[in-house]
Amino acid sequence: MSKIIASAAIRGAHKITKQAQEILTRAIKEKGEDCRVEFPNTGYFIPIIYSMTGRAVEKLADFKEVMDEINGLLSPPVDDDLWVPYLGQALDAGMATLFAEEIIEACKYLIGPNPVNDIWLGAADDVILRERGIQFVDGTAPGFAAIAGAAPDVETAVNIARKLQERCLYVFMSAHNNSTTFAEQLFEGGVQLGWETRLVPFGREITSAIYSLGFASRAALSFGGVQPGDFKRNLLYNKNRIFAFVLALGEVTDEWYATAAGAINYGFPTIADSDIPEILPTGVCTYEHVVSQIPHNQIVEKAIEVRGLKIKITEIPIPVSVSPAFEGERIRKEDMQCEFGGQRTPAFEWLRMRDISEVEDGNVEVIGPDIDSVEAGGKLPLGIIAEVAGRKMQDDFEPVLERQIHTFINEAQGIWHMGQRDINWVRISKDAAKAGFMLEHIGKLLHAKYHDEYSNIVDKVQVKIYTDEKQVVKLREQAQAIFAERDARLAGMQDEDVETFYSCTLCQSFAPNHVCVVSPERPGLCGAYSWLDCRAAYEITPSGPNQPISKGNMIEPTVGQWDKINAFVLKASGNNIERMSQYSMIVDPMTSCGCFECIAAVLPSTGGIMIVNREFTEMTPCGMKFSTLAGTVGGGQQTPGFIGHSKHYINSKKFIAAEGGIQRIAWMPTMLKEEIMDTFIKRADEVGLGGKDFLDKIADETTATTEEEVLEFITKNNHPVTALEPMF
Repeated sequence: MSKIIASAAIRGAHKITKQAQEILTRAIKEKGEDCRVEFPNTGYFIPIIYSMTGRAVEKLADFKEVMDEINGLLSPPVDDDLWVPYLGQALDAGMATLFAEEIIEACKYLIGPNPVNDIWLGAADDVILRERGIQFVDGTAPGFAAIAGAAPDVETAVNIARKLQERCLYVFMSAHNNSTTFAEQLFEGGVQLGWETRLVPFGREITSAIYSLGFASRAALSFGGVQPGDFKRNLLYNKNRIFAFVLALGEVTDEWYATAAGAINYGFPTIADSDIPEILPTGVCTYEHVVSQIPHNQIVEKAIEVRGLKIKITEIPIPVSVSPAFEGERIRKEDMQCEFGGQRTPAFEWLRMRDISEVEDGNVEVIGPDIDSVEAGGKLPLGIIAEVAGRKMQDDFEPVLERQIHTFINEAQGIWHMGQRDINWVRISKDAAKAGFMLEHIGKLLHAKYHDEYSNIVDKVQVKIYTDEKQVVKLREQAQAIFAERDARLAGMQDEDVETFYSCTLCQSFAPNHVCVVSPERPGLCGAYSWLDCRAAYEITPSGPNQPISKGNMIEPTVGQWDKINAFVLKASGNNIERMSQYSMIVDPMTSCGCFECIAAVLPSTGGIMIVNREFTEMTPCGMKFSTLAGTVGGGQQTPGFIGHSKHYINSKKFIAAEGGIQRIAWMPTMLKEEIMDTFIKRADEVGLGGKDFLDKIADETTATTEEEVLEFITKNNHPVTALEPMF
């Protein structure tokens, strides 16, 4: 190691250690030695200290032994012109620095300044670790960039961040340079920060860098089977599995050198834009340890090269960036150039298989007006037809690939997508439009992503996009007929006929706690995924969002709970949802995402429920419109008395079976009645409710707009719900 860097790292370690001793002394004086100390909502004590030494720090007094360990790792400070052994002393100083920085940050939670403030997020809790850490295991996130300091200007900062996002990397930010930080520059540039966009601001000081390295240590403990105190395995796991690196932007201080030396222990190299001594020979890191004077327009590519990170990037010829990092992006109305669907205009999306001779690969057609034909804030109809062909393609795969339109469009920066089938909703931001994004780019995006993700079954893809309203409405009718055929495939199948249900976590980018459990008699909330679709999806992508779940032992047959289903939901929800009932909206109901077709809500005074579909935009008897209800029910919440569900589920034998099924329905909009009428009447006849007569006893917006009016209507019409016991 360069003797200049080594001596600077050791000096920096002493400075950080002094800070740690001072804040620890003050914390003990103010709070007492027995004061509990932790990073909030974490189960790994103080993670770097715990993972490297096995010490379970639980109170301030425990830090005294850690301080002894820190002092034992430190060599005396030396001048730059004195010789220092190659790596040992500097690496020990680096690890001592990380321990000291954890003491500093932990004490801040007790006596201030609080690490969580304004844009700064502080330590990642265990929910975040489980939700995001698994992405470093399955390859969804190949690694992270720990950025210290700030770029010379906002534009440069935004460009660096976007390049990192495009490569699916997380960006962890700490430290300041010239009184500003990389995170503040991104915020000034209008960039959304947070775990959802993978741009995570930890803190203004260099000490907050331990949240990055602590995350890596916890990943090794959680996902690598590494035991606390087995520092060698922990460091090797991170070197070989967590492909991270440090980007040092601006003046590198002694404290930065010390922290970088700590990162090198993990195999994480430092790439700097300033003129600092380089350490080019390999050793602890895979390749070089420190590389300097890298131009900002090359620094991301250089960092990836130095770290030995292999990233697969599909070159997509559209004017905005594409990455899973943009899936959590929202587009507010004031930032919107135009929108499609979402009850504003007719819309649908439909994927269909074609003979290979009928598809011209890469062909994209736009039929009708384009984005530039409407003023800012305008709207257009939208019909998306993706036609695919392949030697291994099957009819059963159509709905699986179709549902990916949601994911693929959301990965484009500045493009937002919600829903599916004929309830899709798309927004394009002003920034995307300004960059030159047009409707043809949706087609090019889908073409590239289907080839990238499903090349094993798809050989050709062509896309037709319609914005002429007459054509959209006509083609939507054709698509709706196909959707109905798909739904009919499950006719006759019962949940009791199978031992395996399937999960769907496709919407966790919007609702991290949400898990759909799809069974033969309960399709996904979006209406796009049936049990057969999930089975096909698992066949296509065994590691994807649709996983088989063995039901296990029945816990409660009435509400529909099984031990293995509950265990899966608990794990897949990040330990947030302990139990889930397949057949009840009162007892541990299934969580809801945001893509549901309908919402069912209890109307307490009636003894029944109302159901409102997404297309109905007026006030409902519960006092909320669909949009307000969606905010209450969605987001992965478990809300007794409310569930999101598909239209097809209403006619299922298992529809809220624990509460009495369809006889509880006291109100539905007329449009929903008409849409499900034929199947609903048949279902009502099956259970002895009188078919059409029962449907007429259900109030709608023409007969009741308040809960009181619903009660009056159903009482007058002798609705069977009036004879049932209350639901609660």
